[in-house]
Amino acid sequence: MANRLAAETSPYLLQHADNPVDWWPWSPEAFEEARRRDVPVLLSVGYSSCHWCHVMAEESFEDGATAEYLNAHYVSVKVDREERPDVDAVYMEAVQAATGQGGWPMTVFLTPEGEPFYFGTYFPPEPRHGMPSFRQVLEGVRAAWTDRREEVAEVAGRIVEDLAGRSIGYGGGDTPRPPRPEEVGSALLALTREFDARHGGFGGAPKFPPSMVLEFLLRHHARTGSEGALQMVEATCEAMARGGLYDQLGGGFARYSVDASWTVPHFEKMLYDNALLCRVYAHLWRATGSERARRVALETADFMVRELRTPQGAFASALDADSDDGTGRHREGAYYVWTPAELREVLGEEDAELAAAHFGVTEEGTFEEGASVLRLPDTDGPADAGRIESVRHRLLDARSARPRPGRDDKAVAAWNGLAIAALAETGAYFDRPDLVEAATAAADLLVAVHLDTGGRLARTSRDGAAGSGAGVLEDYGDVAEGFLALYSVTGESCWLELAGTLLETVLTRFTAADGTLYDTADDAERLIRRPQDPTDNAAPSGWTAAAAALLSYAAHTGSSRHREAAERALGVVTALAPRVPRFIGWGLAAAEAALDGPREIAVVGPVGDPATVVLHRTALLATAPGAVVAVGEPSADGGR
Repeated sequence: MANRLAAETSPYLLQHADNPVDWWPWSPEAFEEARRRDVPVLLSVGYSSCHWCHVMAEESFEDGATAEYLNAHYVSVKVDREERPDVDAVYMEAVQAATGQGGWPMTVFLTPEGEPFYFGTYFPPEPRHGMPSFRQVLEGVRAAWTDRREEVAEVAGRIVEDLAGRSIGYGGGDTPRPPRPEEVGSALLALTREFDARHGGFGGAPKFPPSMVLEFLLRHHARTGSEGALQMVEATCEAMARGGLYDQLGGGFARYSVDASWTVPHFEKMLYDNALLCRVYAHLWRATGSERARRVALETADFMVRELRTPQGAFASALDADSDDGTGRHREGAYYVWTPAELREVLGEEDAELAAAHFGVTEEGTFEEGASVLRLPDTDGPADAGRIESVRHRLLDARSARPRPGRDDKAVAAWNGLAIAALAETGAYFDRPDLVEAATAAADLLVAVHLDTGGRLARTSRDGAAGSGAGVLEDYGDVAEGFLALYSVTGESCWLELAGTLLETVLTRFTAADGTLYDTADDAERLIRRPQDPTDNAAPSGWTAAAAALLSYAAHTGSSRHREAAERALGVVTALAPRVPRFIGWGLAAAEAALDGPREIAVVGPVGDPATVVLHRTALLATAPGAVVAVGEPSADGGR
């Protein structure tokens, strides 16, 4: 029988609707049930394309004996972290503070008041590598709850108190300000020390695409002429595009590389990564004219439209890493990897030999079971580009017949905002009106489904219906960013006005008196603490996304109120950039715009007139980080 999750819309929750575990969605009723039964709450947080979430579900949540124990001694609550980022953020902060690490699935044990007292991520079904089994954890927590309740309450109270003390406030003293050139220079120096000169990127394995840091470096180069900043971008973008992180057949980027050389990815593909990287490669082409950057930007844009666009015009969240390998077994990367024998089967002997050399496919393999991830190890390029292109298309056609990875088809407002910005700009740069049309359709969907008449956003939608979760700060900041980019490209003033509506909500509902920002609105559901995190992770934080959008809106409109709010918000970048620049990349990119601008470029002329079109595209190709572009017809009095 289906459990309570059957009534939910989240694809992740629906994956667990047939579990024997008596799951509850996050709700006051779940905690009331725990109080009534006097049992702890098991909180399990994950997302649809999470590999280890699938593993733990198969090993434990689909196991009858485990489910029976859970149902008898716990109230079990399942949360989609992408649908409720506020719940995820609060309890992930507790997990990281207690264990020094985090990840998904996140497993947290709570009192009926929502206070955490024991933490973990993935737990195996049997003891393994020093980890207890999930059943041992369940039995141990139950024993503590039954026999040492006072100790549990003391631990929970101490954790909640510690979390409450982590709130960020500017306090008294000087007015917070954005970074000065010397502080941005310190951030650049710190990044130079962490740069991997051999493989590109920053740090070691696992290696994530540093899209927001790359955006900062491009803007820094544009403002200062720093060749070192540009070289780090070029080397990293070259290495990622040639490696297994990039889908050499279908375009688009995987989530991260498990090694330092970008060879083997974790194969899930996320909308936010591809939107951010599409924009980075388009901006790299704008700065350098690189043909590879142009190709990757367009292929990534086409991947998003082809693979992630929903029938309603929005963009789905992700593609799974796992798929059926053709034998009924789900395996990570099965859709993407190749053996020499598979190449021969599709291409014949001669072309298979060419493909193996070109894409780095060997008998030993670079992945599991002798399979290889396609990459471009030969820096000299193919001797016969036409033949290689034919091989590529034939392999892509053959791959399309394989069982496809699952798709999380919910639309997240923030990530759609990032996609709108990327597609609008890429379409404008490369004369691809279809990409601008796709961006506009997604924006229309957000307005029709996610945005209410009071200027409030729903976090998610699916099949054209809004989800129940309220939008968080990143939704407002990223959607405003997308609308502002669309305004610059199309000249349609409604997008500027809608961005202003969203940013008014940011100023009135998410901003404290001292200029600090919170991830949730002042009237949002009360959790054990109001989440607040300015650091950029896989995507821009709500804090830095809002600061960047406020800054751009101020440049478009001349609003000192929005400019001052942006500069106050960028005070946190001043504090963090010299110490942890890799985790404040979008904030640093916004700081470059603040240092450089505002520069206002207005293109005035008849819509569709060839001269207007040329001038408009020229303006959009300006690299100055503080520049904003507007285009429109001249007014009757000769103004605009």
